[in-house]
Amino acid sequence: MAGIVDILPKEYGYIILTLVAYYFLNFYMQIQVGKARKKYKVFYPKLYATEADTKDYQIFNCIQRGHQNSLENVGIFFVLMVVGGLKHPVICAGLGLGYTVARFFYFTGYSSGDPKGRLPIGGFNGLALLGLAIVNIWFGVSLLKA
Repeated sequence: MAGIVDILPKEYGYIILTLVAYYFLNFYMQIQVGKARKKYKVFYPKLYATEADTKDYQIFNCIQRGHQNSLENVGIFFVLMVVGGLKHPVICAGLGLGYTVARFFYFTGYSSGDPKGRLPIGGFNGLALLGLAIVNIWFGVSLLKA
């Protein structure tokens, strides 16, 4: 009986490493939100700040929202990486790395306090996610034709 390492393509290691890279990005974002909570005195269980909490509520909310948006998309990103990477690991790893880098710029741009700051480079995360979806469609169709 073959083991999992014998079944997966050798390049699947790139998928795993890309997902770990995203883990570190998420950890970085968590730290930034934690620092912002202390700095602006927005304590749990509040998710977002109001003007009554801090005069800098807009900056805190942008930092929180940058991380929250990443969490909203992480599930589909991971699924598209894991499944699509079974057939096209190098393409998915490249798109995943692009997604991760774009997400970093999305978060740092958003954290500036100006929501428009998330878009110049960070906006490319949507293209990377679309690319992953296309690879998965391609994989699904190839399975149906086999």
